[in-house]
Amino acid sequence: MTDARFIAAVVIAQVLVQIGAFSLPALLPGYMDRWSLSATEAGWLVGAFFAAYVAAVPILVALTDRVPARRVYMVGAGATALSHLGFALVADGFWSALPLRALAGIGWAGCYMPGLKVLADRLEGAAQSRAVSWHAAGVGIAGAVSFAVAGALDAAAGAEAAFLFGGACAVAAFAIGVAVMPASVTHRAAPASALLDFRPVLRNRAAMAWIAGYTVHTWELGALRAWGVTFLTAAILLHGAPGWLPGANGLFTAAGLLGVAVSVFGNETAQRFGRARVVAAAMAAAALLSVVAGFSVLVSAPLAALCVLAWNAAIYLDSSALTAGTVQAAERERRGATMGLHSMCGYAGGFLGPIGVGVALDLAGPDAVLRWALAFGHLAPVTLLGFWLVRRLGRPS
Repeated sequence: MTDARFIAAVVIAQVLVQIGAFSLPALLPGYMDRWSLSATEAGWLVGAFFAAYVAAVPILVALTDRVPARRVYMVGAGATALSHLGFALVADGFWSALPLRALAGIGWAGCYMPGLKVLADRLEGAAQSRAVSWHAAGVGIAGAVSFAVAGALDAAAGAEAAFLFGGACAVAAFAIGVAVMPASVTHRAAPASALLDFRPVLRNRAAMAWIAGYTVHTWELGALRAWGVTFLTAAILLHGAPGWLPGANGLFTAAGLLGVAVSVFGNETAQRFGRARVVAAAMAAAALLSVVAGFSVLVSAPLAALCVLAWNAAIYLDSSALTAGTVQAAERERRGATMGLHSMCGYAGGFLGPIGVGVALDLAGPDAVLRWALAFGHLAPVTLLGFWLVRRLGRPS
């Protein structure tokens, strides 16, 4: 199989396994009403996905230095299918949904970085960087489209249909992984390296700089993905919307697709002008726009939509650049462990983001004028802290 066909097959599998990941954020307003969830409980349901991912990813990704990544991918795709099917057929409230959301996080831990490592092990140099970028683009497209797909299936056949569809797509990803992924380990881990010994990775300052940036990137992206549809729904209910403005799920799908294009553009720009410059510009813009977006709900629905589009684009601008930076800074024999730590730290941020917004909303109260300004605006200092860490760790020791 040619490199181009191999990359296409892996990216398609990632799209299929990811397509149901954001069905819950897309349908969150309905589930909050149906199950009488508080904002904090809703944040936990979204955040449980990231928490389980953080717990599972260091083991699953580090294993790809020792066993074929295909085996790990099969576990991940199977867990994803079971979680979506269970959410459709079993979940009926917060406590029954919580473990299923955690299972979805374990599934994604077995698919995301192991699938990326399959690409990274086969390619080198600029081809590797571009493959990482297209992998990120495929995952981003799936995440964006999942909002529109979930909304359409919910309108046509109920919320359960969205999760059934996600489960079926995960089964298809399982089949593609079996068919195209290598059955052997390409590069063995260093013999003296224990499975969960991340000390050599922590000593790699270049890699840790990009990992710190990715942690903040996923923190803010997780917050916006979890609450973007709910935020836009609130803006439309508060002010009404002109006839030309799409619904909340359509708007957030557009935001996600724009983000994918921005992510690819950001990686290409980073190769030409320098990764550090692109990351600095992205983080500064995201910090500013998180505050502006929170206040925009007080003005109009179109302005809120515009701010979400702009903020989402700023977050995505350094997405591929950060991941490609970690991959290229990693020691070859510890690439799996490095990517595992990268993903674990990043999704720890993704766990905190949705919960932080939910807690802020509950603390402000349902009638507070500035509740969304507090909920989104508190992310600005987090982003600026991440920027400082990237600069600090990126300096030569």
